[in-house]
Amino acid sequence: MIKSFTTYELNEEKNTHMTHIEDQVIYGGVKGARDAILALRSLRDMLAGNATKSVDVTVKWDGAPAVFVGKDPNDGQFFVAKKGVFNATPKVYKSHADIDADTSGDLSVKLKAAFDALKSANISDVIQGDIMYVKDDLKKETIDGQEYITFHPNTIVYAVPKATPAAKEISKAKIGIVWHTTYKGKTFESMKASYGVNMNQLKGSKGAWNQDAKLRDLSGTATLTKADTKDVTASLSMAGKIFRKISSTTLKQIENNQEFARMIETYNNSKVRKGQKVTNTTKHVAGLIRFINDKYGKEIDKRKTSKGKQDQIAKRDDVLKFFSASNKANLKLIFDLQNAIADGKHKIINKLNKLGNIDTFVKTKRGFQTTGVEGFVAIDKLKGGAVKLVDRMEFSANNFSPNVIKGWDKPSRS
Repeated sequence: MIKSFTTYELNEEKNTHMTHIEDQVIYGGVKGARDAILALRSLRDMLAGNATKSVDVTVKWDGAPAVFVGKDPNDGQFFVAKKGVFNATPKVYKSHADIDADTSGDLSVKLKAAFDALKSANISDVIQGDIMYVKDDLKKETIDGQEYITFHPNTIVYAVPKATPAAKEISKAKIGIVWHTTYKGKTFESMKASYGVNMNQLKGSKGAWNQDAKLRDLSGTATLTKADTKDVTASLSMAGKIFRKISSTTLKQIENNQEFARMIETYNNSKVRKGQKVTNTTKHVAGLIRFINDKYGKEIDKRKTSKGKQDQIAKRDDVLKFFSASNKANLKLIFDLQNAIADGKHKIINKLNKLGNIDTFVKTKRGFQTTGVEGFVAIDKLKGGAVKLVDRMEFSANNFSPNVIKGWDKPSRS
């Protein structure tokens, strides 16, 4: 029997941000760290064929922009919207005129295409998706001798073999959208998010390629071999051993002071952006403390008055009471735990990447290079929590590299 995992993705009522699975250690305290390990264990068991279907896996598509559609709970009228739908004063568009009054260029074109394609659908909830393309975005490309229909909304180029039924379906549509989140509530303000979308309510749409983000097949090619399972288990066992060594007090202190967690995440992300894997966690802790000192040093220098400087010095000294020599051992263990969780995550991602029925590339100045999808989301069907699994090194390297051409760099976007 698999223990269920719950996480923090939908603690907020709106699905605006999702945390990486290894960052549950810093944002979720003892429970977050335990849930991260349980989530990977559930995925391992599912892929090894030893689990009941308590876990769904969805693909994180690298689409843009995000789009929300549904009926306004105030008047029942159909609308499309950006993320402003959940502003204090909800911003929704109920006509082309509304869209033109607030947007322009590529965004306006896409929102109007969504409006036209979906206004005839019987959408009962508010649903969120990512726009993958409109008609003019589709291209014919030959990559490694294979003819494809491609679309390139953001960093990743999605490529479908030209001769397939999927390519014909995509080519016929005026817009393509991948749907992933449903919102329910009597007002925009009270709406709560849940993962997944009932695709039946989109059957009446016209000229839209509507897809949900769920992986279709989690058996066969995805099944972990005994050797694969042993390999993932080794990472999870290491994570469990490290977890048991960490002071619960230290984890609770970080959980209860989100500024501590943000500093750790910001420093970790600075390494990811540079493509630097953390291999020496002792040096990483020392680097984090220097980073915090430098951060407050800049804030102190900005202040013009003695009082302003003293306030920042006091803040720095207060933070450094936690990030101190006496806590270095626990901080090192926290980074060791994040590494062990990330190691298990990458082994799962490598298996899940073999499931895709659409090829993925990045477009560089030298041509196309194969890449994985943006990532995956594992959803606990029993409790509704979810965790994000992303190969941060690969995706961030692609996302920040000046050599990778982004979707908005295309001539048609100028």
